[in-house]
Amino acid sequence: MSEQFEREDTAVKSAWRAVAIDLAHCIRFYSRLPLPALPWEQNAHALPDFSRLVRMVPAAGFLLGLLPAAALGFALFLDLGPWLAASLSVAVMVLTTGAFHEDGLADTADSFGGATREKRLDIMRDSRIGSFGASALFLSLALRIGALAAIASRIDAGAATAAVLIVASLSRTAGLMPLVFLPPARRDGVSQAVGQPTRETFWLAVGIAGALAVLLGSLAGLPPSGIALMLALSGLSGLALISFAARHLGGQTGDIAGAAQQVAEIAALIGLLTVLKA
Repeated sequence: MSEQFEREDTAVKSAWRAVAIDLAHCIRFYSRLPLPALPWEQNAHALPDFSRLVRMVPAAGFLLGLLPAAALGFALFLDLGPWLAASLSVAVMVLTTGAFHEDGLADTADSFGGATREKRLDIMRDSRIGSFGASALFLSLALRIGALAAIASRIDAGAATAAVLIVASLSRTAGLMPLVFLPPARRDGVSQAVGQPTRETFWLAVGIAGALAVLLGSLAGLPPSGIALMLALSGLSGLALISFAARHLGGQTGDIAGAAQQVAEIAALIGLLTVLKA
């Protein structure tokens, strides 16, 4: 009997360690945070295997939202005003992620200048930013700051910080959608290297992200209709990027996933804003 308990205890510890490793890999992949290696990790900085670890993307998004949410809450506590508070929050997120998703959005926008699929893929690989990319970055930052500032002016600071956390989780889950439902557009890209997430693990991630949104939103007193719109619009934006990538490139890239995250973040913030009274 004792041997059976020991085996079960070992299995539980192994499962929790696997979850912790997947979460650590997600945080390292999505951010520039100096997360040290866990005691039981063999290769802390290996390229993540997205065919398995997407289940932890919602939790990683939530954790990455903690610093931006804290920046928003602290700025509002200091009475700096909603616009400056929102600007600081978005700035902290950009610094935390190293503009990871913003880079994907800019590259995707720059590809509009390509007449053929091959030319578009070449443009997306170019490290230089063009007029389409610069415009997309400006609009993304302006829309996110403007929407978050308007939200922060209509609800209390605690509810606004909860909205930041919800959006951070939902948008990164939506960013997985092109990776799940489209084949890689090129054979040697990052999306090909990290593996294609299975639909089973993706739907598990969707369930986790949805549960987090409902739990956090309910605890913070966000209107149920606002939470529902955040969920719906983030998903619809992911579907829109799938349709766009299929026509534009015949598949997905890491840049498309980054663009999907940005669009989902904007859509979720605006969805919540529409139900909040001025």
